[in-house]
Amino acid sequence: MGTHNFLLKLGEQLYLEVIAANPQAPHPDRPRWFQLDQADSVWTPRLATWAARCDDIHAAAAASPEPVGEVEAMSRGNFKWLITVPRDGMLALGGLAPTLIQWRSTTHPADTLKDLRCSLVGLEGAHPEPGKVAAMLKSIGFGGDLPVSRGEKPALLARIRTPTGERWLG
Repeated sequence: MGTHNFLLKLGEQLYLEVIAANPQAPHPDRPRWFQLDQADSVWTPRLATWAARCDDIHAAAAASPEPVGEVEAMSRGNFKWLITVPRDGMLALGGLAPTLIQWRSTTHPADTLKDLRCSLVGLEGAHPEPGKVAAMLKSIGFGGDLPVSRGEKPALLARIRTPTGERWLG
């Protein structure tokens, strides 16, 4: 996808991934994922979306009332996974609908990361139609907690505990 990244361990099998277009990599023959070809993605760092781990990504993607993209096989080193990638690179529900991922490796990336004593405390969102987000999450069988309030535009916030105190990423 012509990107580079950085991972930060946030817990057991949980991490934050910072992704950006790699100017030295060839541009893919399609729009990059996570809206990375959009001007606001290039100039405004933000928490764009989140990923939900699935046991059956094909069933979850088919059950979603929102288009989450096509299921594609990916790999990096020893890691292999299936992930949903919209053909247009856009984020479903403005990033409040998760990217679906199904790991096919026995080792999870977070298992290989140094523990810097950071952890995810919570994730929350805002959306003009919070009921639409809730319906989508229910349809894919998401059993976690993602409070979504009504907001003028889609937004995602993560509260992260660090060795120097709690921080908000949005």
